Amino acid sequence: MIWEMAAAVVLGAGIIWLVLQPLVRPARPTPAVYIPPEPEETRRGVALAALRDLELDRETGKLSDDDYAWLKARYTGEAVAALRAEDATAGESDIEQLIAARAKAMAGGPPACPTCGPRPEPDALFCSTCGTRLGSVDDCARCGAALPADGRYCELCGTAVAA
Repeated sequence: MIWEMAAAVVLGAGIIWLVLQPLVRPARPTPAVYIPPEPEETRRGVALAALRDLELDRETGKLSDDDYAWLKARYTGEAVAALRAEDATAGESDIEQLIAARAKAMAGGPPACPTCGPRPEPDALFCSTCGTRLGSVDDCARCGAALPADGRYCELCGTAVAA
């Protein structure tokens, strides 16, 4: 009987601990998620929406021709300024920067295997098809000495060269 009561107390304490744990332990901070602004919320979008509304107000007869001309000139100037500011800060997207970096890395041409031809990996040290060492491995990793094209060991320090 005592063992049953002890087991019930331990079980009850465990359940209470599980239930109260979220209240006692502070919540983990969630990382902020970047949500890009809607196109209508940008400076450019606001200016273009104002021009659309202006056209609608003119067509429905809510604006006189003088007011329309003055407001159109003002909002057009704001839209042009927003477009110029956007063009100045836009630059290249992340993907375009990655492509440009890859093209720059391959400017000397991709490494070529004498047997299989050019390799798609710009930083390849060995041919992924036949395993031949590519021409880009010219120096010993340990001492920096020049390696012979067909050598398996560095002639200066004796370090084994990978296949």
